[in-house]
Amino acid sequence: MDSRIDKFSADTLDDIDWKLLEILQENGKLTTKEIAQRVHLSSTPVYERIKRLEKGGYIQNYVAVLDAERVGKGLTVFCNVTLKEHTKEIGNQFVQDITSLKEVTECYNISGDYDFLLKIMVRDMKHYQSFVINELGLIKNIGSAHSTFVMGVIKHSYAIPL
Repeated sequence: MDSRIDKFSADTLDDIDWKLLEILQENGKLTTKEIAQRVHLSSTPVYERIKRLEKGGYIQNYVAVLDAERVGKGLTVFCNVTLKEHTKEIGNQFVQDITSLKEVTECYNISGDYDFLLKIMVRDMKHYQSFVINELGLIKNIGSAHSTFVMGVIKHSYAIPL
């Protein structure tokens, strides 16, 4: 084993670490004191554990989750994309191009009939049409793009099941 690899792994997390991760996924805005009360520890060890979880890469970021409709992004589209050619250079260029588009909030490299799955958030259908023509359509080597429009959200969570 490479000595540079951090030995802090999922195997070394104890029950309190897992509980901290659950609590922070539920509400990342809680104070250390509030979290400490929930796990029955004092604030200092909780603070140190959270910092260790951050340093170990278990906690990547803290964000505010916004209401898409209230901020003018009420249309969510899932777009399956296939590339015309499959070379390392073309794939890397596609990734570089797609990550620069603010409307694309998620991008996954997938297996099956398509190469990529994009989650796109826009104001409305007219905005999506403009996005497809003026931005997505300008990306070279896209062979096809198939859009699926979200009519209603049944379940949506950012939490990872632990």
